[in-house]
Amino acid sequence: MRIGALSRETGVSPRLLRYYEEQGLLTSFREEGGHRRYGQDAPVVVRRIRTLLAAGLPTKVIRDVLPCASGSGEVLDACTLGHLRDRLAALEQQLTEIRTARDSLAALVAATEHAEQTAPLAGAA
Repeated sequence: MRIGALSRETGVSPRLLRYYEEQGLLTSFREEGGHRRYGQDAPVVVRRIRTLLAAGLPTKVIRDVLPCASGSGEVLDACTLGHLRDRLAALEQQLTEIRTARDSLAALVAATEHAEQTAPLAGAA
């Protein structure tokens, strides 16, 4: 299958398919004319990549876990659990940090609004 056909079937742009290839996520071979040719399993591999990206996994982790993917990519073999748990823990930490930053910013906004409302009018005597 050529890159255009793979793009149409998966809804992923040719540019992004080339990026997946550069990252070692997708493989192709070259025809005599230099055109990329993908195997019959390429649409399934692209869907797995998209599923893993949607789960927030970076491409370097996807490269490690992709060989353990089966089916659509929604269920992975046990060999991926360490990577998945590490990524989940990192996301949980980020969420905690974001909540803390949000709470601090909300307090700052409230204090500033309160100070603005209680400040004497400029020029009043």
